[in-house]
Amino acid sequence: MTVIGFHASHEQISPGQLLEDVQLAEQAGFGAAMCSDHIEPWSSRQGHSGFAWSWLGAALATTRLRFGVVTAPGQRYHPAILAHASATLGAMFPGRFWMAPGSGENMNEHVTGDRWPPKEVRQRRLEECVDIIRRLHAGEVVTHHGLVEVQEAKLWDVPPVTPLLIAPAVSVLTARRAAAWADGLVTVNQPLAKLSEMLAAYRGEGGTGPAILQVHLSWAEREEQAVAIAMDQWRSNVFAPPVPWDLPTAAHFDGVSAAVGESQVRQAVNISAEPGQHAAWLHEYLELGFEELYLHFVGQEQKPFIDAFAEQVLPQFGTAPTGGRAQ
Repeated sequence: MTVIGFHASHEQISPGQLLEDVQLAEQAGFGAAMCSDHIEPWSSRQGHSGFAWSWLGAALATTRLRFGVVTAPGQRYHPAILAHASATLGAMFPGRFWMAPGSGENMNEHVTGDRWPPKEVRQRRLEECVDIIRRLHAGEVVTHHGLVEVQEAKLWDVPPVTPLLIAPAVSVLTARRAAAWADGLVTVNQPLAKLSEMLAAYRGEGGTGPAILQVHLSWAEREEQAVAIAMDQWRSNVFAPPVPWDLPTAAHFDGVSAAVGESQVRQAVNISAEPGQHAAWLHEYLELGFEELYLHFVGQEQKPFIDAFAEQVLPQFGTAPTGGRAQ
């Protein structure tokens, strides 16, 4: 079943406003939501970074949506802490929460003051953390000695439905490697050939579960407005790895993106004033094999986007406004 979800961008919108936005998105017909767990925005122009885990409790309690979060165990978070947080949400809202544990970005992890490890070390650390989290979710008492240390950890409230651990990936190599442990794959919009290769790599190695795509887009009533929004808010997000993994602060991202032009931004963001064009792009992603699409309008004022897509885009995918939310 196709899911058209809403991406809640903590880096761009204050937590209270973002809660209202996701509630409005549910009323408009969006079928699910996801967010990323940041402590630092990608740019000072974005200017926010609420704590995703606090927000998720409120969002799950005040909507009926299923939620996911992209996060990173191993440095800023001990894996037992993420196991605890995710198990609690899973216990309170069975079957409505998934987590995408990744190897992390220095912009969020440097706050500990610890050395930022090379990618291969971070990948092995992630795989250790995933195993620890799964064992804790299963109710085991866990002791582990490796790239992370765990001593007699136990969760006393084990979720009745174990949250899925979805692999976040932006490269073919990461997608292929994640097939060994993941319950699904999530990535961001890239050229169709690259996305097709990533899906083939994940499935080819035996990867199971949903294929999820976060779609960065910019829409406005006029094309020049849509371009201006994307240039202002998302030009710091056009770089290939290792840049997004390794830069430590929003100031660094602002520095390296100062000369980024429209053509580069259009490679990372679907920009158009035509709702029909956005719908066509979404159909292409579904034809590749993605089952869940989470729409990330890169502007900071979400209501015009939500209203326009509720009327002109979502009905093409079988969704309809709900008109209300859980209390």
